[in-house]
Amino acid sequence: MGSMSTDTADKATDARRYLDPQVLAKLEHLDLKARLIVEGFISGLHKSPFHGFSVEFAQHREYAPGDDLRRLDWKLYARSDRHYIKEYEEETNLVCYVLLDISESMRYASGTVSKLEYGSYIAASLAYLMLTQRDSVGLALFDDAVRRFICDSSNPGHRLALIDALENIKPTGRTELGEVLQYMVGQVRRRGMLIVVSDLFTNADRLLTGLKHLRHRRHEVIVFHVLDEHELTFPFQQLTLFKGMEGYPQLFAEPRSLRDQYLAELNAFCSRVRDECVANRIDYQQLSTAQPLDVALSSYLATRMATTRR
Repeated sequence: MGSMSTDTADKATDARRYLDPQVLAKLEHLDLKARLIVEGFISGLHKSPFHGFSVEFAQHREYAPGDDLRRLDWKLYARSDRHYIKEYEEETNLVCYVLLDISESMRYASGTVSKLEYGSYIAASLAYLMLTQRDSVGLALFDDAVRRFICDSSNPGHRLALIDALENIKPTGRTELGEVLQYMVGQVRRRGMLIVVSDLFTNADRLLTGLKHLRHRRHEVIVFHVLDEHELTFPFQQLTLFKGMEGYPQLFAEPRSLRDQYLAELNAFCSRVRDECVANRIDYQQLSTAQPLDVALSSYLATRMATTRR
């Protein structure tokens, strides 16, 4: 028994190392990366507040004549004196669209993993996890407009179409996320979930208007704000040539003189977006490309659980 427990622990530890984006960068195929991310995340769930969460159970609804009595929740009846039926994921499929920013600024990488690669890991692993839960998943790749749109499906084979799209991205153009969100309002007519994966280098007013519009349509919204570690810390010390992206000119500057103002502007922008998201019941998660990917998956799962319980 002791050796079996040790073997299991070793396998779990081995699986969780694939949550490190630097480790994943050494692997070739995105489909394999997505599977290893999800397996590593699930192997660590026993340490998380999601212990005991079943991806099958979704919610309760009131009993109606003709329902299978075997599915009555008697414990809930004892507390409420009312009859409720347990519903499961296959009966309450979530419709989810992952919106991935493929603009030029997403190419930036201070290390081995760019923001676009990190975002692709998030998109692929979320699609893998949701299809495992029998949810319906679609994909939109965007810069200043949606460049590729794949309709949602819960077919397990749909993963291959999503992975193919994510593996063949050519980042160009500027980010106009506000316009993209308005477009998605017309595309996703059934109430669902939209997951935005972007560095959010876009007009803040139009971004927030678009997010609010989605919430007005009663969609669940998660924003994964992906930034490079150097963008978050601005560690540059020597005279540096900063190359412009998305049409901006290059700048040769002494970075220490810019650091305080840059970080103040960045933190003010992030705080505004975060506060507006909280006020509108939008889940906001800032991510660094140096962070393990279970941070993103945990945020998704927490939101998913809150959704199914309402």
